[in-house]
Amino acid sequence: MLECGVESEVETAFASAVRQGAHAVYVVSDLFLQGQRQHIVALALRHKLPVVSSEREAVRAGQLISYGADDLEMYRRAGIYVGRILKGEKPADLPVQGPTKYELVINLKTAKALGLDVPPTLLAGADEVIE
Repeated sequence: MLECGVESEVETAFASAVRQGAHAVYVVSDLFLQGQRQHIVALALRHKLPVVSSEREAVRAGQLISYGADDLEMYRRAGIYVGRILKGEKPADLPVQGPTKYELVINLKTAKALGLDVPPTLLAGADEVIE
């Protein structure tokens, strides 16, 4: 695992990944790294490393693939909980819920830039394909 908390460490982390023989990079969902999306995409293309994350917006910015909870669905469900609380239910009495809907997003433009072929079966299962 490589960590970075300031912009200059992002490039260092990618260089370290390359030295260690990484074949891909997984970027965690983090506010700092969200602000570094374009920098991460540029480094990924320069080093020919596919980048995967859990955020749809990262793929729209140029990362290769995301697989994660559908944010809109989670917001809708949170709204239902808020409604139940506003109607008098105690938050402690409500069951803990995890995501129920996940989405796969693939950026074919990035795949081509990295020289990767995305299997048709993976494309068929994608919720969104960016061309």
